[in-house]
Amino acid sequence: MRTAFTELVGVRHPIAGFNRSPGVVAAVTNAGGFGVLAASAYTPDELDAQLTWIEEQVGGKPYGVDLLVPEKFAAGDPDNLIASLRAQIPETHLAFVSGLLAKYDIPEAPGTPGKTGTPGTAPQDEIAASLNPRGAQALLDVAFGHRISLIASALGTPPPGLVARAKAAGVAVAALVGQAKHARRQLDAGADVLIAQGTEAGGHTGTIATMVLTPEITDIAAGRPVLAAGGIASGRQMAAALALGAAGVWCGSVWLCSEEDVANQAIKAKFLAAASSDTLRSPTRTGKPARQLRSAWHDEWERPGSPAPLPMPLQPLLVNEAWQRIDAAAAAGHEGALRLESFFVGQVVGSFDAIRPAAEITRQMAAECEQRIAELGALL
Repeated sequence: MRTAFTELVGVRHPIAGFNRSPGVVAAVTNAGGFGVLAASAYTPDELDAQLTWIEEQVGGKPYGVDLLVPEKFAAGDPDNLIASLRAQIPETHLAFVSGLLAKYDIPEAPGTPGKTGTPGTAPQDEIAASLNPRGAQALLDVAFGHRISLIASALGTPPPGLVARAKAAGVAVAALVGQAKHARRQLDAGADVLIAQGTEAGGHTGTIATMVLTPEITDIAAGRPVLAAGGIASGRQMAAALALGAAGVWCGSVWLCSEEDVANQAIKAKFLAAASSDTLRSPTRTGKPARQLRSAWHDEWERPGSPAPLPMPLQPLLVNEAWQRIDAAAAAGHEGALRLESFFVGQVVGSFDAIRPAAEITRQMAAECEQRIAELGALL
């Protein structure tokens, strides 16, 4: 297939595969799609190592990087960032999380506190530090030191200097949008690609469905490539996105049922058992509404008397170590942790029926999309 997106980044299939796992990124790119690494899950040194590994695997084929750059976040002392942010976390919130872990008998995580050893799970202090302009800039410096073809900015317009730096390096700038007004702002900021992310998607989303949002954004884009995101995990859904005017698709959740994804087997088993109705948008992990698999964790935060989630980056600073403990315990089969276990995933989770290689997923989506387009053409 040839679209404005495939021509822009030089790939065979108009499929952007977004994931925190370098193995997924490399597999999607090698299968003819466009792999995109979620950079905010890494420290600068880790990101450098992962991008180096990806480049060794793909042999010059194009890939990209996605970075969370929130426009609104709790401010701290630049010279003593983590301590000043921690000082803003109320004792009531600390006590709530501590009590929740005790209620479900969650053990301490093995190894260094705040670090599980899983790729893409940086210590909570470093994750919080990345969710501000200075921290994001450090990751950008690493990304631009590699052969990336695209950089995507999420949770706001690109930071000052990013667009100019990208254009000077010949790197396309993509931006996730959830409303028409977001798209206009991103175009004014110089975005080359718009990603119309509907509420069905996993992670940070708005409230407008992909079916409604995608044609709105393509009309605004005035010829720039638009990728549809949210509720796309099959070739039929991909064909629908192209019919709406998109130049391709941006997929995240579908790779969570891939062999290369670094999520533990406990959460993958929960994904395979889940229905499409088993997700919710909740700010309890990041401080901003993000779609994830509902679990006892969300039930606890929704009980009367529970504290309200804090703004980004205070909420991740509050809960990330707890989640590292939950993940480690769930992977070991701990009953309480399995009840709490969750991860960011879209409504397409209800279609997951097997764990497959990411390359197979990519090729099957492309083939099914081509078949469906041909079938639709036969109706005329």
